[in-house]
This record gives sequence, structure tokens and C-alpha cells, in this order.
Amino acid sequence: MDVYRWSLFLHVAAGATALATFWTAAVLRKGSTRHRRVGQVFLVAMIGVLASGVPLTLGLIERGRPASALFLTFLLLLNADGCWNAWRAIRLRQHRDAYFDGLFWCITAIVALAGTGIIALGVVIGAPLFMVFGSLGPFLLVDALYRRRRAASDPLWWMREHYGAMIGNGVATHVAFLSIGLRNAVPGLDPAVVQQFAWFGPLLVAFVAAFWLDRRYGRRAGGAGRAAGVRALS
Repeated sequence: MDVYRWSLFLHVAAGATALATFWTAAVLRKGSTRHRRVGQVFLVAMIGVLASGVPLTLGLIERGRPASALFLTFLLLLNADGCWNAWRAIRLRQHRDAYFDGLFWCITAIVALAGTGIIALGVVIGAPLFMVFGSLGPFLLVDALYRRRRAASDPLWWMREHYGAMIGNGVATHVAFLSIGLRNAVPGLDPAVVQQFAWFGPLLVAFVAAFWLDRRYGRRAGGAGRAAGVRALS
């Protein structure tokens, strides 16, 4: 078995672990020991996904698919940023300025520039998928500016950062699962339909989930939002 196939095997195994632990952590009581431990396993699995994704990217280049390689590189960068922020939000929840430091803005800017490049590539080759997902890069930069301003008066800023990053990571695991699993489970489906549902379905659910969580924990640092956050962690 060559490096590409080994990397693909590890990528799928790590992705399956990430998918299972994502939902396990989601149903466990937030802030509990089990929630934290399962969340740690999820992040380790995502590191496996990211690490195995690098040789897959190189393999796409060798197979004459540079556009797909660039797109995968952007997705790996996007997920690396999500994993990094999910971990840092918990570690630095008492240090708002340390979280929104120079490194945070540097990485966010890189993701935004990479996303802009993917949008341009999508326009050139006529790939709407590239344009939609590439737009997440600039969107995250604009959203980060808004989140930083809101965090100044929000004691639950770190929770929002954490679950926002975890939702983004969840999109990646569900896209991979649906792209492969749905196609194999229902082979008669139109491949184009499978692709559209697999990519855009999780993205739509992510926006809905983020909206619901923001409403649950309060849009501002008011009493109801603060109390809900305390209950979630107790």
C-alpha cells in the first residue's frame, strides 16, 4: 500500500473517531469531566485528520489535480484554525486579550486571504463549491472583528468562541461522512445530488446551530444569558 492509500486510511479512521466523539461530547453535560475528556479525544482525532490530509494534498498534485489540492489545503487550514481556537478558548477563558492576540489575528488573516484565493479559483474554473466555501475565509475575519468587540462586555465570550469553533469542526467531519457514507449507502442517488447535500447540508445546519446556541446563552451578557452559561458548565 502506497503513502497515499495509507494516508487515506488514516484520514478516514481519524475522521470516524472525530465524528463519534463530536456527538458524544455534544450530548454530555457541558463542563463535566467526561465532556472534557471526550472533547480532548475529538481534538486529537482532528489532529490525525489534519496530519493525514497533508500527504493527500500532495497526492492530488501528483495526480494532476492542483485545484482540488488547493481546495483541500484551504479546508485543512480552516479546520486547523477551528481546532486551535476551540482549545485556546477554554485555556484562556480568563484572559480575553491573550486569546485575541497577534497570532490570532495573523492566522485569521491568512485564512481570509486563502479563502479569497479559493473564491477566485472557483470563478476561474466555474466551481460554485469553491466559491461558497472560500467565502468562509473572509467571513471569519469580519466575524472575528465583531466577536472581539462583543467580547469586551461578554463574560461568556470564551464559550461562544469554543462552541463556534467546534461547530465549524463538526461541519468538516459531517461533510466527509456524508460524501463517502451516503454515496455507499444509497448507490442509486445522483452523484451531483449527493455532493450538494453532503457539502451544503452540514454548512446550513451549522449556521442554524450557531444561531440557536447564541439565543440559548443570550445575545448579550445579560442575566439570563449568564445564568444559562453557568448552568451549562455546572
